[in-house]
Amino acid sequence: MDCLFCKIIAGEIPSSKVYENDRVFVFRDINPQAPVHMLAVPKEHIGSADEVTAENSAAVAAIFEAIPKVAAAEGLTGGYRIVSNCGPDACQSVKHLHFHILGGKQLSEKMD
Repeated sequence: MDCLFCKIIAGEIPSSKVYENDRVFVFRDINPQAPVHMLAVPKEHIGSADEVTAENSAAVAAIFEAIPKVAAAEGLTGGYRIVSNCGPDACQSVKHLHFHILGGKQLSEKMD
């Protein structure tokens, strides 16, 4: 499989790892849109939110269990935003489910 995030998880491509456990990998975005911008991905390849099923949804639960820990460790005490783009109209650039964690400043109410 030629998946960028699978290669990052496997250590084939370097990343700035923030957190890892047996199901989740979190690393810093190389094109940050906020002072703190991380990507949380399941280690299991899931193409997008459209591919979440009863069989693989535990990977998503594991991500959402990890996110508060990572956010606290990064000092995001005033809050943060979680975003997942799904499909071409949403500008999903890597076809591996991922959640952007953005914070470190007051974020805009607009999402355009």
